[in-house]
Amino acid sequence: MSDPGDLSDLENDPLPEDQIGLLAGLCTTRAIRRYTDERVPAAALRAMLFAATRAPSGSNRQPFRFVVLTDGPKAREAKQLMASSAQAVWSDKRARDGYDSGSGADSNSPKTRMARSMEHFVAHFADAPVLILPSLVRYRPPHPGEGASIYPACQNLLLAARALGYGGVFTGMHHMVEDELKRLLRIPDEVFIAGTITVGRPAGGHGPVRRRPLSELVFAEEWDAPAVWAVDPPGTAFTSAGPPRKTGL
Repeated sequence: MSDPGDLSDLENDPLPEDQIGLLAGLCTTRAIRRYTDERVPAAALRAMLFAATRAPSGSNRQPFRFVVLTDGPKAREAKQLMASSAQAVWSDKRARDGYDSGSGADSNSPKTRMARSMEHFVAHFADAPVLILPSLVRYRPPHPGEGASIYPACQNLLLAARALGYGGVFTGMHHMVEDELKRLLRIPDEVFIAGTITVGRPAGGHGPVRRRPLSELVFAEEWDAPAVWAVDPPGTAFTSAGPPRKTGL
């Protein structure tokens, strides 16, 4: 289903054409949790991972590595392992964060829609055409800023997927089975698995992401001081999730 196919012809092939512009991609790269069973070809995977490796990192060391799982025997075993972890993680989060209470009783609330999306995602986690483990080869003891050397690469990968008509989502669904994953995939103990990225052809569509208004997030000169130029473009859609807003915003 998701075998990327023969890689031998890629050495002399340029990257595929971007289907959208950069700014449009930035504003429409949303979390995609539902995929068709269409395989992701090698040329697209190559482009996504090439874009990921162009990301900045501390001292330009490029300490990131990517374990790409498609449809081989170990890939299938790893996907099943992570699927069980994903279901357990989501079950705990659903109860802890009250997804079935309050606005969760409204079948069309953002909370309920998110719950439905997550239920589908974890139930079909093992069916994702591609599962990528972005990993950090540590060259010093763990510290709070080390994510800056791998998370930009993860976002580059997701943006490249969007540019080619694919979609993905970054999660931490591997944590409960990280030791088992490392043994299965022969990942050294000192390597930090920074997350999981599922990738595939969206079963639905892309669209503008919903976020908080720009005026709530950008200050001028000092904390909480309005930036008069921080105005959202016409037609911007806003999220109703997140912490309470200030009166009048």
